[in-house]
Amino acid sequence: MAKLWFKFQRYFRRKPVRFFTFLVLYLTAGSLVFLHAGFAGQPAVPQSQASAAVGAPAEGAELPFLGDLHLGRGFRDAGDAASIARRYGPWFKGKDGNERAKLGDYGGGAWSRALKGRVVREKEEERAKYIGCYLDDTQSRALRGVSFFDYKKMTVFRCQDNCAERGYLYAGLEFGAECYCGHKIQATNVSEAECDMECKGERGSLCGGANRLSVYRLQLAQESARRYGSAVFRGCFRRPDNLSLALPVTAAMPNMSVDKCVDLCTEKEYPLAALAGTACHCGFPTTRFPLHEREDEQLCAQKCSAEEFESCGTPSYFIVYQTQVQDNRCMDRRFLPAKSKQLIALASFPGAGNTWARHLIELATGFYTGSYYFDGSLYNKGFKGERDHWRSGRTICIKTHESGQKEIEAFDAAILLIRNPYKALMAEFNRKYGGHIGFAAHAHWKGKEWPEFVRNYAPWWATHTLDWLKFGKKVLVVHFEDLKQDLFVQLGRMVRLLGVAVREDRLLCVESQKDGNFKRSGLRKLEYDPYTADMQKTISAYIKLVDAALKGRNLTGVPHDYYPR
Repeated sequence: MAKLWFKFQRYFRRKPVRFFTFLVLYLTAGSLVFLHAGFAGQPAVPQSQASAAVGAPAEGAELPFLGDLHLGRGFRDAGDAASIARRYGPWFKGKDGNERAKLGDYGGGAWSRALKGRVVREKEEERAKYIGCYLDDTQSRALRGVSFFDYKKMTVFRCQDNCAERGYLYAGLEFGAECYCGHKIQATNVSEAECDMECKGERGSLCGGANRLSVYRLQLAQESARRYGSAVFRGCFRRPDNLSLALPVTAAMPNMSVDKCVDLCTEKEYPLAALAGTACHCGFPTTRFPLHEREDEQLCAQKCSAEEFESCGTPSYFIVYQTQVQDNRCMDRRFLPAKSKQLIALASFPGAGNTWARHLIELATGFYTGSYYFDGSLYNKGFKGERDHWRSGRTICIKTHESGQKEIEAFDAAILLIRNPYKALMAEFNRKYGGHIGFAAHAHWKGKEWPEFVRNYAPWWATHTLDWLKFGKKVLVVHFEDLKQDLFVQLGRMVRLLGVAVREDRLLCVESQKDGNFKRSGLRKLEYDPYTADMQKTISAYIKLVDAALKGRNLTGVPHDYYPR
């Protein structure tokens, strides 16, 4: 044995490169074994729990069928809690091959049948929601923005896309070939049977009727933006009462154009450019000019003297653009000057808009938010509280996706952010496979990953809310959809809970910079609904449970667009 060892030493002494190569390979192999052991040790969903979770509850079922699922920190049994590190979070994938195989009706034939059975209106749901059939009058249009006609190739999607691209809230189709856009519906609703004309470019789809509009509310209207060069169109607004205070810079422009006014206000370093016929005004959004009450664009429809196809407003009604100048009134952020005496959670299911809400809170309060986890990409994008321990007391609130009594009771108060589960699940799936602002690949949606993800995460959406309502102290419920629709009011509620004085001018500043760096583009949408009929049945049952729990505590139930699908 000693002779063999001597030969081994002499071999590597003569060939030191071989020795170091051998050493590197040895260390690499050891590292791989270590990593494999670490991943293999992650907990998976017990079969008994997974089976119970996926089926819709029987008639009159009580909450305990969800209560046994401890999903907040990796779908583990309660007895395993001590063995799981805090920073694992919920983002792992079970390794149990048998579990992957038992997906029931979520895969195979049911998937294909569900896709084949979709009608056009359901396909459009991700980008627009059908509102109804409305009366239209050539003398007084129901939608008074831009319009265009195509008597050969008009489709529902083409009309929606054109209106969304210009930043309008509504799109309406008429006579099978006419498309109208607008921010308000100024007409009465009529019977669906009156919108009976087929689209010229799309058989099987309805595009209004004779003096009747098929109207859609555009889901992407706030995500896309109507632009003029680098400036973002904000709308038509009534002249403020005290013009010199509301918009402090004014310049006469006999040859008015959008370019000239926007360039002037950019040069003067103001974020708003207001065109008023032959005058250009610059300023900030303030309580004197908050940009909350849009007027009919027809009131601003005076053509620019130097631009044939653009409106430049009138002395009484201004066309307003947002320039590329950053509104710095809400950009200062710092840690709390003294250690906070209470821990306030910003709690949500993954994919419910927690990072966006943190961005809004930081701008509105001027203080950094913290996190129960650590995400280097968020820290590098400016969330400096990400690196602090969540109990440091230096941040205004703490992001968390945790659920379960012990984790929830660690906080003194909470903002509970709830989002439509259909949207939240898709957002988290995109984050899981595409990053914070990326998208999951087509193969992930069509493969095993998506049905397994829904199977595991859908019940957690319900248990997360139910646990926070049951165990949370001083919980403020905020619906993502309400925050998006009425940011000024909802963000004000959140700031008040955090114990910070609400400054209206600062909230107005936040409104103009609300998107931040982690807003996923709304332009890339799936061409189909990824939810099968069985998935929808299960998720609808969870929605009803959450709705009942909210109403049982005298809170507003879930928004109406959560269901039916």
